[in-house]
Amino acid sequence: MSASTGSGEFIVEGGHKLSGEITPQGAKNEALQILCAVLLTEDKVTIHNIPNIIDVMKLIDILADLGVNVKKLGEGSFEFEAKDININHLHSKEYSDKASKLRGSIMVLGPLLARYGEGKIPKPGGDKIGRRRLDTHFLGFKKLGAKFEYTEDGFFKIDATHLEGTYILLDEPSVTGTANIIMGAVMAKGKTTLYNAACEPYIQQLCKMLNRMGANITGYGSNLLSIEGVTKLGGTTHTMLPDMIEIGSFIGLAAMTQSELTIKNCRIDELGQIPTVFKKLGIEMEFRGDDIYIPAQEHYNLDRFIDGSILTVADGPWPLFTPDLLSIVLVVAIQAKGTVLVHQKMFESRLFFVDKLIDMGAQIILNDPHRATVIGLDRTSNLRGIQMSSPDIRAGQALLIAALSAEGTSVISNIDQIDRGYQFIDERLRAIGAKIERR
Repeated sequence: MSASTGSGEFIVEGGHKLSGEITPQGAKNEALQILCAVLLTEDKVTIHNIPNIIDVMKLIDILADLGVNVKKLGEGSFEFEAKDININHLHSKEYSDKASKLRGSIMVLGPLLARYGEGKIPKPGGDKIGRRRLDTHFLGFKKLGAKFEYTEDGFFKIDATHLEGTYILLDEPSVTGTANIIMGAVMAKGKTTLYNAACEPYIQQLCKMLNRMGANITGYGSNLLSIEGVTKLGGTTHTMLPDMIEIGSFIGLAAMTQSELTIKNCRIDELGQIPTVFKKLGIEMEFRGDDIYIPAQEHYNLDRFIDGSILTVADGPWPLFTPDLLSIVLVVAIQAKGTVLVHQKMFESRLFFVDKLIDMGAQIILNDPHRATVIGLDRTSNLRGIQMSSPDIRAGQALLIAALSAEGTSVISNIDQIDRGYQFIDERLRAIGAKIERR
């Protein structure tokens, strides 16, 4: 499967105001679990609003290698039929090579264990943003009755011939862990109670999709799920949510570049605290139906807490603020009036890209691996274009926003990290007036 592809670098001429409308892609983090769910049935499953990004197309490629019949119906719409799965492909070098490079491949395990009673996966890859344990997935499967073996060649091999429902208290509310355990439990014998479960909109979407397929899941949207096992699941049609991380990124982009933008089809009812947090940064916005209108703002003032102390923006499991947008908050605060403490609680290496922002002229103190203090410039000076490299998906998008707001030209290398999460981002930004080229 082809995707918007990312070798090379972006040449960004900053300092230009943008204008017009931009539509967010389908949600990357929803796609990775929704796509794996097609393995749970031999019937046809149709999915709409799939983003054309590297990570998602890699996962579709892995599904096709396993024997899923993949048919493209139109832009962002695919039909999947997992009737003839070749479970022996799990032992191939091709599977090992592809799955080890994509962290989302871990979510094929739940469906394969549920339907075929076995699974095998290499230690997955992904962003270098600190430790990202797989224990939650495996402990959940073990509770359901799966037997694990870590082989010398770096594989996790699982026997799940007798999965039975049980009470599971997750050690952390991992989104992918919750999704994987749900998919493993939907056809287990008896009732599974899942406590301290993630409750992100993406988990709710998965549960709604599985229930349409014939599953019996209640409690989604809370951290206590109840799953009554069924013997078989059928086909369905599913439309994915817009990507909330893109929506937040576009809000930040408008503020940093003093641009008037309308973000279309946002599913505002599913955005949680995202608009609220950006309003705390002083960004004005209007909800127009399901669109978010951002007026051009020369200045924006950071809120303080009621007692007058400095604003802190921290991440946490849903419904708290998503960690994927903290890098955008940090960049937006650079040109705000006031000071903010950005507290990245969930990943200890995600703030290390601030050295590049400091080189551009930002006033940021990296307190420790988890916290950075941003002293807003309030347009008293502009960022300057530099050469830099994108360390991960979210930091790459934040650096791109900084470059678009800066004076002069920036060169961003390692842009495959950006393309892993954002569909044709250079083309879409050019359509609203950005000066950005790929080479």
